[in-house]
Amino acid sequence: MIHFNEYSACTSILVGKNATVNGSTLIGRNEDAKASWPKRFVVHEHHEYRDNQEFKSTDNGFKMPLPKVRGKYTATPEWTDKEGLFEEDGINEYGVAMSATESTYANPRVLGYDPLVKNGIGEEAMVTVVLPYVHSAREAVSRLGNIIEKYGASENNGVLFSDKDEVWYLEIGSGHQWVAERIPDDHYAVVANQMAIEEVDFNNDDYFMWSPQIYDFVSSNRLNPDRSGFNFRHIFGTHDLSDTYYNTPRVWYGQRMFNPAVKQDPTSQNMPFTRKSETLISELDAQNLLSSHYQGTQFDPLGAGDEADRTKFRPVSLAKTQESHVLQIKPNLPIEIGGIHWLAMGVAAQSTYVPFLEGITDTPEAYKYHVKRDFDPKSAYWIFKLVGILVDPHYLEFGDKLKEVQQTLIEQYEQILKQTDTEASGLNSSELSQLANEASTKSAKLAMRSFKNLGQDLITNSTDFSPLNYHQDLNL
Repeated sequence: MIHFNEYSACTSILVGKNATVNGSTLIGRNEDAKASWPKRFVVHEHHEYRDNQEFKSTDNGFKMPLPKVRGKYTATPEWTDKEGLFEEDGINEYGVAMSATESTYANPRVLGYDPLVKNGIGEEAMVTVVLPYVHSAREAVSRLGNIIEKYGASENNGVLFSDKDEVWYLEIGSGHQWVAERIPDDHYAVVANQMAIEEVDFNNDDYFMWSPQIYDFVSSNRLNPDRSGFNFRHIFGTHDLSDTYYNTPRVWYGQRMFNPAVKQDPTSQNMPFTRKSETLISELDAQNLLSSHYQGTQFDPLGAGDEADRTKFRPVSLAKTQESHVLQIKPNLPIEIGGIHWLAMGVAAQSTYVPFLEGITDTPEAYKYHVKRDFDPKSAYWIFKLVGILVDPHYLEFGDKLKEVQQTLIEQYEQILKQTDTEASGLNSSELSQLANEASTKSAKLAMRSFKNLGQDLITNSTDFSPLNYHQDLNL
């Protein structure tokens, strides 16, 4: 048995517009880092500065100039910026969504020729220096790529981008080399901490973007292990036991969900980057993947399989998840209500994805609350986290209660969104923002109230589970 408890990393999903039930584009990811490290949810308003601006990281000292005009965007920063902002995910006023990052790992041969840059751009800075300044997913790829080329990257990462038409995935292969691939409109991709992009077609700039020197870099340093082609995963990636037990099983489970007829081994290193799903995918399907833990298989940690199977693979939804998100851009709707930042605070399997519309100008106080790291019932993060903590030791007794609340909330969210779309017709931007605020606040209040009530119920019903108990034999 291989244990990788020291690792904590993310799982991502990307879905093209013709692969979804309603023509939306979808990108989503679990932010997996620490089991008790609160997140916030904020809106940065559009701002036009008089003076030149500069970003400087409190994490590694990375710095760069920024444009004077900063577009509005949503973000989920840490409770403290002492170790970096880590804004992670959001949608901007121009209809661009971004999620950063999916941690990946490069092989030592590649890094020997182009090492990572200690004070280069890393995960904690990416959303902050890219998302407010781009007007399309393709432009976002180009901006981040240019930053990597100029300043270097401090980490190997995968980054997700989307707008209403295109979905892109960018991977950093070394200190200055990167590749991005557009997900075909009728395909999806599931990524799990391993270089994912395969053959790069340098004659197809509609679907691929890359650092200008990457082909010569690989060729001159003889880094390509294949006799022909340019397989980014083979050249830059790893193929070790951490991939076999920690990474590839999550990709296997995601592809099993959307292509059940395709039979693959969960430890296979040869699963394709993208697939065309057997049925169309909804935002709820993407959420179900990100909140999954091998349900329906012997590998489910909460299932009935033997212990060796239940602990064999790292699940998608993890105790170390700080937040999970699905960023949806609906077609044929103004971005104020067509962009939805679905946000689940804490562990996705034990939380709920609340829909926040892009037009919001603020978030509820509980989502912005960030006084301290420790448990605080004023924090949205801890409101949802508490329920998971109460369910964990008594899953058989409380699991159905949690599922019932989650299902009811999904139905209520759908009703709110349907009503919002109906009321949006003919409204101007200001009126749409007001409508977005009302719908988003209503959804968030429903979620927090439901989970507070559930938490109280679980505490009440836990009182008789103490080991300091005694059941008298009725024959005495």
